[in-house]
Amino acid sequence: MINPLCAIISVSDKTGIVDLAKGLTRAGVSIISTGGTAALLRKNGLRVREISELTEFPEILDGRVKTLHPKVYGGLLADRTNNSHMETLRKFGIGTIDMVVVNLYPFVEAVEKGGDAVENIDIGGASLIRAAAKNHEHVAILTSPSQYLPILREIKETGGISPETRKVLAVWAFKHTSVYDASIQAYFANRYSNTLLEHPVDSFEDEEERAYNRDFPPFFTPAYRRLRRLRYGENPHQRGALYTEIGFTGQSIINANQLNGKKLSYNNMLDFTGALNIVRDFDAPTAVLIKHNNPCGVASADTISEAYEHALATDPMSAFGGIIALNREVDVETAKMIRQSFKEGVVAPSFDPGALGILRKKKKIVLLKVGNMEYPISPRFTQVDGGLLLQDPNLSEIVRSDLKVVSERAPTEEELESMFYAWKVIKHVRSNAILLVRDHRTIGIGAGQMSRVDAARIAVMKAKDPKGTVMASDAFIPFRDSVDVVAKAGITAIIQPGGSIRDKEVLDAVNEYGLSMVYTGIRYFKH
Repeated sequence: MINPLCAIISVSDKTGIVDLAKGLTRAGVSIISTGGTAALLRKNGLRVREISELTEFPEILDGRVKTLHPKVYGGLLADRTNNSHMETLRKFGIGTIDMVVVNLYPFVEAVEKGGDAVENIDIGGASLIRAAAKNHEHVAILTSPSQYLPILREIKETGGISPETRKVLAVWAFKHTSVYDASIQAYFANRYSNTLLEHPVDSFEDEEERAYNRDFPPFFTPAYRRLRRLRYGENPHQRGALYTEIGFTGQSIINANQLNGKKLSYNNMLDFTGALNIVRDFDAPTAVLIKHNNPCGVASADTISEAYEHALATDPMSAFGGIIALNREVDVETAKMIRQSFKEGVVAPSFDPGALGILRKKKKIVLLKVGNMEYPISPRFTQVDGGLLLQDPNLSEIVRSDLKVVSERAPTEEELESMFYAWKVIKHVRSNAILLVRDHRTIGIGAGQMSRVDAARIAVMKAKDPKGTVMASDAFIPFRDSVDVVAKAGITAIIQPGGSIRDKEVLDAVNEYGLSMVYTGIRYFKH
């Protein structure tokens, strides 16, 4: 138990600080403070000693240097049980400091409001927090207004602050500084990433190793700030929250302008993001319908209304209550079509005023305007128990020279066009995935199956007319059974990675049915 006699108070967020200082004063604690905090406390009738009185040195460099002094850090870091430490304090006339109340410059908030990033990097405050937390056996460190009342209550009831409480306060203090540092690092990493790519400063001579070390550093320190609570997680009994990456400058669902509808849920966030990422891959007017994070229809056409009509036709039953993504402005004609059946929401670059008026008649439909359709490139990571999996985003694309024709019959130009279209879509479909495509539109989608032949059966079942379609498989075809299923349904060509030990068996089946088949040499698993 320590009975604090001297406290340093210097805060950016001044919520509750006057009440805390009054409570500490009543408990016999003398207060040292700085700048605006000192002025506020004096204004409220509190006796405060300026930090410059303690250090006998004025604040300099426009306040950049004020607490960085041996009389401050000696008083904070001295081990009270160490005779040598205490003798040093006596020798130099340094008094002990028993409590620090500090929260840091609002770096994130300042940057988001267009403030000066550099001037909002707190040096002295972060150092005070670290010093107090390091010496938590003898010093209490408060970093949040939410801690003030419990600490005042503990001092009043017990006469001091217990070791257990100081340990908890230290943990929160280190969390406070670690998040702060990660936020600064993330901001400058996003801002200076191109510069760093052009001017590597690491010691790796091999370019491949340098690039890997840059993108997958020994320590991965993402920084996120909570934006808001979600209604719930994936299910109503699970809690959920939405966070934004510090320094993120791209366009996504996170910062889309919501024009209508209820608050987004956890599942909405996943579905909107998945749908938006698909339409971003296409230059022509393209529509996507997604359900449970799997596309149930994708189509491109001369107009966005035609694209939507074709996408919906793939699987209108599954599309019921789904998410729509469009890569063109929503016009009146498309809005009228969307309004004909229940949809959870629409995301698009913009909305024609007339279309917006039509869609807003459905009060619950979520309408998101994203503006820029550029794909934000950032590493993809997934949490696993005790760690994270980190990988590059799947941005690979194929060109004609990448394809290896392995069948006796070469694909026609029309089949090749459908192959390329199918290959763009299938990387967004959960594995195992089989896709049937014709004329720049999906005809049948088999997604998320444990066996590839089941995915093929589902794709055929979903297709109203599979004849003349091209089939895409996200990974190699392991047995001829998938070929048997789709060939008997009337497909004419197959695009797949190749690489199975039974490739010859599969190829024999392809040639037996007179199909054409190409290998991409690249797999598109999506788990």
